[in-house]
Amino acid sequence: MSDVILSSPIQQLESLSADSTLRPLVKVAHVINGEFYAGAERVQDLLGKCLPQFGYDVNFVCLKPGQFAESRSVSSGPIIDLPMRSRVDLWQAKILADLVKNEQFEVVHAHTPRTAMIGMGAAFLSGVPFVYHVHSPTSRDSTHRWRNWMNQRIEQVSVIRAKKLICVSRSLAAHMKSVGVPENRLAVVHNGVPQWDHVPDREPPAGDWTLGVVALFRPRKGLEVLLEAIAQLRERGHQVRLRAIGRFETPDYEQKIRALVAKLNLAEAIDWVGFTNDVNAEFAKIDLFVLPSLFGEGLPMVVLESMAAGVPVVATDVEGVTEAIIDGESGIIAVPNDADNLAQRIEAVLVGRVDWREIRRNALQRHAESFSDVAMARGVAAIYDEILQRPPQLPESQVTKRVTPV
Repeated sequence: MSDVILSSPIQQLESLSADSTLRPLVKVAHVINGEFYAGAERVQDLLGKCLPQFGYDVNFVCLKPGQFAESRSVSSGPIIDLPMRSRVDLWQAKILADLVKNEQFEVVHAHTPRTAMIGMGAAFLSGVPFVYHVHSPTSRDSTHRWRNWMNQRIEQVSVIRAKKLICVSRSLAAHMKSVGVPENRLAVVHNGVPQWDHVPDREPPAGDWTLGVVALFRPRKGLEVLLEAIAQLRERGHQVRLRAIGRFETPDYEQKIRALVAKLNLAEAIDWVGFTNDVNAEFAKIDLFVLPSLFGEGLPMVVLESMAAGVPVVATDVEGVTEAIIDGESGIIAVPNDADNLAQRIEAVLVGRVDWREIRRNALQRHAESFSDVAMARGVAAIYDEILQRPPQLPESQVTKRVTPV
């Protein structure tokens, strides 16, 4: 099916029904925001690509249509736009329930507090199972305490009827257990990204180093800490510059960061790349990837993408990161919100106290073994199989490989 976004749910249903070339797979409605294209949206994108090989056909329902439809790289799975007129536009749950019945979706799978609220209502009204994907700790998702509190309450109420909560890391599952979710409704399926067909041979630079950061830039991503660490490194004589890949969440935050750059005299040392669909092409221009997050992660996709590209990672010790990389073996771990420590950990690589080549080699192997997109889809499919009491499409030993009980 071509990737066409239609103007109304009815038109979209008619188009989907007219296409008889789809394989006879179990249909799943993934309810997403759709406004941005960042880590969680990358997960959704890749599940749309990989789940069909495990017997599940993904359709996306966007409650805040936007960048997801424009930027997804896989372009698998039809998109149905169902925009909410406000945060409390609960009528969309009834409309979605009708879509679920008419299109015979057998699972409703939501990914955010907003989509959980609508997805839960639709699943209840249509009588199908509801699954919720936990990408980050809602109570620590931003620096806005009132918004965090509100989203956490919405999430807690909405997931009461969820058959299963899929957490992207063990630390995130522990968090959900701490806020009252029963252990028997939690499962861990680590995020995953595709393996490269061929990872080019590379050597660490002999002189200038290019550090890279990829994010939807907002306060919890710790960009200020990274800028201060870079300023320290340059003061010590290290020739480092930064490629900043991604967009800013708000103009106000961008203005704040630009002011800090000027204060630190870093304007000539930063390349502002902006948003790109081809992150892999950017990794070829980076010698060392840095994720300076302060809090609020689940299992960062950019860490996995960097590992798959063979670019060593320096990341802070936040949720999920230490499940992907082992400090000193397949990556470097720094203290969150500590520019001095971050500078020291980066410097260890620059001066050779940590072997760049060994980190790269171990990261490539670790990603291939445990964090591919196929492994992620296999784990999600196993949960669907369990809920629907459906025999797995692949041998049981393979299907359940990436589902980790809490």
